[in-house]
Amino acid sequence: MRSQVFSDREEAGRFLADELGHRGWTDPIVLGLARGGVPVADVVARRLGAPLEVAVARKIGAPGRPEFGVGAVAASGAAIYDQAGLDHLGVSQEDLAETEATERAEACRRIFEYRGEREAASLRGRDVILVDDGLATGVTATVVLRALRREAPRRLVFAVPVCAPRAANALRYEADEFVCVKAPKQFRAVGQWYADFRQVQDAEVIGLLA
Repeated sequence: MRSQVFSDREEAGRFLADELGHRGWTDPIVLGLARGGVPVADVVARRLGAPLEVAVARKIGAPGRPEFGVGAVAASGAAIYDQAGLDHLGVSQEDLAETEATERAEACRRIFEYRGEREAASLRGRDVILVDDGLATGVTATVVLRALRREAPRRLVFAVPVCAPRAANALRYEADEFVCVKAPKQFRAVGQWYADFRQVQDAEVIGLLA
C-alpha cells in the first residue's frame, strides 16, 4: 500500500465517519485525543450529530531521554508502562515517579486550557467514541481508554483512520469495539499516511471544542 492515503486530518475524518455513520448509537459522545485526534473527531461528531469532547494523555519519557517513551499517563487513573522498555533501560516505575507526576499535571493543565471552566460531560450509560488521527504504539490510547472505562460508558469504541496492525491487536482488548479504516502492513509512523500532517495547535483544538 502506498503512503499518503489521506490528504489531511479532515479527509481522514470523513473516511472514519463513513465507517461509523451507518451504525446505531445510543446517546453518543465523541472524544478527540489531543491534539491531532481532535480535528478528526470533529468530523465524526458532526456526522453523528454528537457532542465533541477532548481527552489528553502524556508520554512518560525515559530518564535523560524524554523522547523515548516508556509509559503514558492521563489526567486521572493509573499510569501504564512498557515493562520491556523499562527493563531495557534498567529503570523502574519508582524511578519515574517524579516524571509521571509532572506529566499528569500537564495533562490536567491542558484539559483546563482546552475546556476552560466548562464541566466535562457525563459518559455514564452513553456510547463513547475515542478518536485519534492514527495508532502507532497504542500506549497513550490505552491509558485514556482505561480512564474512560471507569466512567461507566454503555459502549467504549476506539476509532482511527490508520493503525499499525500490532497496536490494533492490543487495543482490541481495551475497547468494546475497535474501528480502523486502513491497517497497512508496512507501518512506520502515522504521518507517512497523510500528505498534510502539520502539527495541530492548541488554538485549533480550543476553536473546535467551542
